[in-house]
Amino acid sequence: MMTTHTWQVLAIYMVLAANLSEQQALKQACPSCDANQLCNCSSMGLDFIPPGLTAKITLLNLAHNRIQRIQSQDLQQAVNLRALLLQSNKISSIDEDSFQSLAKLELLDLSNNSLVHLSPLWFGHLFSLRHLHLQGNSYRDLGQSSPFSRLRNLSSLYLGNPQFSAIRQGNFEGIELLHKLWIDGSNLSQYEQGSLKSIKVINHMIINIRSINVFSKIVRDLLHSVAWLEVGRIAFSIAADMQVLRVMSSSFAKKISFRQTLLTDATVPEIVSIVEDMPKLVELELVDCRLLGTGQWKMQLQANQSQTLRVLTIKNLSIEEFYLFTDLKAVEDLLSPFTRVTVQNTKVFLVPCRISQHLLSLKYLDLSANLIGDQSLEHSACQGGWPSLQTLNLSQNSLSDLEITSKSVSHLRNLIVLDISQNNFGEIPDACKWPEHLKYLNLSSTQIPKVTKCIPSTLEVLDVSGNNLKEFGLQLSLLKELYLTRNQLKTLPGAAPIPNLVVLSIRRNKLNSISKEDFESFRRMELLDASDNNFICSCEFLSFIQHEARLAQVLVGWPDKYVCDSPLAVRGAQVGAVHLSLMECHRSLMVSLICVLVFLVILLLVAVGYKYHVVWYLRMTWAWLQAKRKPKRAPPKDISYDAFVSYSENDSEWVENTMVRELEQACPPFRLCLHKRDFVPGKWIVDNIIDSIEKSRKTLFVLSEHFVQSEWCKYELDFSHFRLFDENNDAAILVLLEPIQSNAIPKRFCKLRKIMNTKTYLEWPAGEAQQQVFWFNLKIALRS
Repeated sequence: MMTTHTWQVLAIYMVLAANLSEQQALKQACPSCDANQLCNCSSMGLDFIPPGLTAKITLLNLAHNRIQRIQSQDLQQAVNLRALLLQSNKISSIDEDSFQSLAKLELLDLSNNSLVHLSPLWFGHLFSLRHLHLQGNSYRDLGQSSPFSRLRNLSSLYLGNPQFSAIRQGNFEGIELLHKLWIDGSNLSQYEQGSLKSIKVINHMIINIRSINVFSKIVRDLLHSVAWLEVGRIAFSIAADMQVLRVMSSSFAKKISFRQTLLTDATVPEIVSIVEDMPKLVELELVDCRLLGTGQWKMQLQANQSQTLRVLTIKNLSIEEFYLFTDLKAVEDLLSPFTRVTVQNTKVFLVPCRISQHLLSLKYLDLSANLIGDQSLEHSACQGGWPSLQTLNLSQNSLSDLEITSKSVSHLRNLIVLDISQNNFGEIPDACKWPEHLKYLNLSSTQIPKVTKCIPSTLEVLDVSGNNLKEFGLQLSLLKELYLTRNQLKTLPGAAPIPNLVVLSIRRNKLNSISKEDFESFRRMELLDASDNNFICSCEFLSFIQHEARLAQVLVGWPDKYVCDSPLAVRGAQVGAVHLSLMECHRSLMVSLICVLVFLVILLLVAVGYKYHVVWYLRMTWAWLQAKRKPKRAPPKDISYDAFVSYSENDSEWVENTMVRELEQACPPFRLCLHKRDFVPGKWIVDNIIDSIEKSRKTLFVLSEHFVQSEWCKYELDFSHFRLFDENNDAAILVLLEPIQSNAIPKRFCKLRKIMNTKTYLEWPAGEAQQQVFWFNLKIALRS
């Protein structure tokens, strides 16, 4: 009888064994679970949630698998899970209590699956959930009630799919505040008024929608709740469409964004009119939009200016007939309040002078990635234009003359920051005229071969990265930050001409050393980034750089990105981890020693190879690999011989005069393959051997003392071994012409030894009567 104590021990053992087996199953299904409670099981072809999940796991990534169902017990033990990523699976079914134990879950991603409905019971116990992703499924609506009624801490919600068609009242009950609401409503056709009104505050709402009428209803519910409204994939084609959206003029939104939106000459005036009436609007943004028209706006724009609109951002605006676009006289009077204007990648080649002169409050202007050239910049930055401008970005344009560029902006008295990077200036003049208060100049990637006194002396920040500079010796007494990344410099710039420098980036140049004198000159610096260079690890350099405590505080990325490019054994090692001995500092001695060692190693390899027949084995292996690619047996139609005869040249008299005559003159005659007679002239002998064995039904070995000493007989025996013996058949026939001592058989022919010990072979007898029996048995063997 087992005692109670024994039963308890047995029960504990069984529980532990079950846990261990579950953990082992988890490790097999998802080997990337680590000690930091993170399990990354994405893209592993899983059909189910792996068993063995424990309370230790805080993040579980099961994205991009083939999971179709989530069952009640799958996540039962993962009570401390904070993030569960299940996007891009094939999930179509979720048990109602699958997430019941996940009270600490903060992120749940079920996007891009096959869910055809959403159940409130799934989310009923997710009290800590902050981020929920449900977009890209197959549901057509959110049900009759709210699936999110118990998600009091929800911060971001992603909904919708191409089949999503209806939003009903009560769908968002329980949610009062959202940081972000994303809805894919491309085919949304039904919206019950008041559905979104229950959400009191939405910081950022993004909706993709095509129906203007539905969008108008949604806007009506969001008049006082949304701070940033972003709408995409909508088309404003005719003026009548805009009358429906007149309700937007009462919106309290501070920012409006249009993405992938179609605009026309007929609708732009209406949009501007609505925007001007919005009482709290600060920023208007158009991204990846399309404008059909040339700016010939027929409707008269209202003269009353917005009291709040200050920021205009236009990125990647497509204007098919941009070369016919007008000078925008109709909007001149609306431009004066703007303080920030961004027009990127919109094929702008000119800003009319009158427009520039009306931008009285403009402090920031970004015209990057456009078509502005030297002459058009002169016209755009005309006298009286951009009077308050402080920051100007003209990067990625068509500027080519730095003297003209500097002169064009020289009258901008308030200009502090100028970015003219990624233009093609090439050679620059010795003198230029710049704004008197310019402090930041970006000339990176402008094909400058050298810097001259054209660079203004008022600068505090200069970026000349990505050019072909081989030296830098300008006198810039006010300069604090200098960026020289991706040039051809071999030494640090002198410290005396730039005494106030505190930040120097000279990454990816051709520096090979930092001398003590160089560093002493820059002791005031806070940051020095000299990583990704070609430092030569000399004894003097290492001694200085490894014992300078201040240097470790200043160098960016030290020591990870500082490596040696020494011809010694430390190539590629981190400078901070390199310790050269006295021997390593004497290069000639080290090189001589390495050469001697290499010579000795080669000599040793040659000796070992000669003793153990390495060359022979290599040749055999190569031939065997070639033979292995051929079919095991030749088709019957390709059999040309009854037997291939393998024999030593010293036994050729018996083979050719006795055996061949006896077998080929028999009735019926046997067809024998002899190397002297039947090998193809000019063909590699190894190929001849292999082909002959494959085209023969049998292989006949005439064994003698001469045979086991013959190099080619060894090849023939080995290929027969590879092609015939390994098939466990009787294709090989052994004829012992004379007795062979066992010690005369080379050790590497262990297969021959085994066959002679386990299979019957024919011995050539001395007596004539016995020879008749020998021939009879040999013919029987050849026909078998």
